Amino acid sequence: MQTFDFIIVGSGSAGCVVAERLSASGRYSVLVLEAGGSDKRFFVQMPLGYGKCFFDPAVNWNYKTEPDPGLAGNADHWPRGKLLGGSSSINAMVWIRGHPADYDGWAALGNTGWGWRDVLPAFKAIEDNQSGANEWRGTGGPVHVTDCSAAVHPLTQRYLKAAEQAGLPLNPDFNGADQEGAGIYQISTKGGRRMSAARAFLRPAMRRPNVRVETNALATRILFEGMRAVGIEYEQNGKRHQVHAGREVIICGGSINSPQLLQLSGIGPAAHLSALGIDIVHANDHVGRNLEDHIGINYTFKGRSRTLNQLLRPWWGKASAGIQYLLLRSGPLSLSMNHAGGFFRTDQSLPRPNMQLYFQAFSTVIPKAGERPILTPDPWPGFSIGLSNCRPSSRGEIMIRSADAHEHPRITANALSTDHDVSEMLAAVKFVRKIATQPAMAEFIVEEILPGPSITSDEDLIQDFRKRSGTVYHPVSTCRMGPDPARAVVDPRLGVHGVSGLRVIDASIFPASISGNTNAPAIMTGWKGAAMVLEDHA
Repeated sequence: MQTFDFIIVGSGSAGCVVAERLSASGRYSVLVLEAGGSDKRFFVQMPLGYGKCFFDPAVNWNYKTEPDPGLAGNADHWPRGKLLGGSSSINAMVWIRGHPADYDGWAALGNTGWGWRDVLPAFKAIEDNQSGANEWRGTGGPVHVTDCSAAVHPLTQRYLKAAEQAGLPLNPDFNGADQEGAGIYQISTKGGRRMSAARAFLRPAMRRPNVRVETNALATRILFEGMRAVGIEYEQNGKRHQVHAGREVIICGGSINSPQLLQLSGIGPAAHLSALGIDIVHANDHVGRNLEDHIGINYTFKGRSRTLNQLLRPWWGKASAGIQYLLLRSGPLSLSMNHAGGFFRTDQSLPRPNMQLYFQAFSTVIPKAGERPILTPDPWPGFSIGLSNCRPSSRGEIMIRSADAHEHPRITANALSTDHDVSEMLAAVKFVRKIATQPAMAEFIVEEILPGPSITSDEDLIQDFRKRSGTVYHPVSTCRMGPDPARAVVDPRLGVHGVSGLRVIDASIFPASISGNTNAPAIMTGWKGAAMVLEDHA
C-alpha cells in the first residue's frame, strides 16, 4: 500500500487550495483523488460555456433531489462539478464573500478563529483584484477577480438606475465597505478565461514532485485502524486500490459527496447506516443533516429594443460572439450570465440584507428540452431580474441509499418549507416588480412575460414561485462545524468529532449559510483549513 503524508479526497473549490498549500513547502507528499476527469475542456475554460456543462455527465454529477412539496412537487436538478476544480469549473463565477455578520455569527456559535476579522486576511491573500488593493480587497493572490463594469450589456445601466429609483444605493463593490445596494458583479476570470480553483491552485501544485493527482478515482470508503483514519479505498478504471495516509485524510468532496463518504465509511446516523449493513465507526446524527441552500426565481420581461437575445440566438450572432472570443477573449462569452445584481432587505428593520438580486440581459422562457436555457435565448428582446434568499430557515438532508458508492445519495431539500422563507420570498418578488416599474425600466419594458400580469394576489404569487423556483447551487452545512460533538460534525479546526486523523474542509462545514454566492467562501475555507493542518503538523 502506497503511503502519502496527506490524502485529499476531491479537487473542488476547497480541495485544490488544500493541495497547493500543503505541498508548497515541499516537506509533505500529497495525493489528490478526483472522481471526475480533466478541466482542460474548451467549454469549461470559456466563461459563458458553463451552459454546455449544465447537464454534461462528463463534468457534472447531475444530482436530482427528491420531489419537493415546497417546490410544487418538482424534483430539482443539482449540477455539481465532477472534474478538476469541482463546481468552480462549471459555476457562474460571481465572486461574493458574504456579509461580515455571517462570519461573526459563525464565531458566536463557538467557532473560534472564524469571525470576520479572522477570515478577511484569508480572502485578501487569495485575491488578485483587478480594481486594486484597499482595506477590503487584495492583490497578488492566486485568484484573479475581474471588474466587468466596462464590458456589461448597456441595458445593465437601466437596471442599476431603476434599482436606485426603487431605493437601493449604487454599490461599486459588494465585497467592500457595505454589501447592500445594486451594482455590477465581479467575477473570477482572467484574460477572458475562467479562474477556477484548479487553474488558480491545483495546476501550479501539480508541477511539484511531491503532488500526485489521480483522476477518475472514486473514493469508496475511509480506512480506519480503531478510531483513527489511516487511508482511502478508491476505484479507478474498474480496479480497487487502497492508499495510506501517514498524517491525515482530508475530505474535500463538497456538501453532497463529503457526508456521503462519511456515511459510507460508518460515520453518521447509526440507525440509518445499520439498516444498510454498514458497520458503525462513530455515530453522529448530524452527518448529512442541516442542509441549507439558496432558492431563486427569475422574473422575465419583453423589451422594446435589442438585448443579448438578438446576438446569442441566431447562428450568425453566435458565430460573431465566438470569433470575438477566440480572437480577443472578450465579448459576452467572456462574462457570466449575471452582469449585475445586488442585495436588499425585505424588511427595513432587518440589520442586514436578506435577499440577493441578479440581472441578466437576456431571457430564456422557451428553452430546448434537456438543454441549459442560456444556450437558446428567446426570439424576442428579453431580460430577467432574478433573486434568491440569503439566509433561509428551511433545512434538508443528504442520506446514502445503499452501501454502493456509485449510487447517488437521496437529497431531500425541503425548500421553502417554513413560513419565514415563504413570507420573505413573497416580499422579495414584489420588490422585483417594484424595480421593473421604475421609470428607467418601465419605459423599456413592453410586458412582463413570467409570471405575467395576471399573477397579482399573494396566493397566486406564492403558487408561482413554488412552481418556478429552484436551487441557485449553494448547498452547505451538511458536515457543519461546531465545538459541541452533540451538535456538529467537525470541530473549529475541521477535525471530525469522535475520530482522529480525519478532517473535512469544504462548504459542507459552514455552520450556517453565507449571504451570497458560496464559491469564494469555499475557497477561503480551503485556505484557512490548510493553514490549520500545517499548524498542527509543524
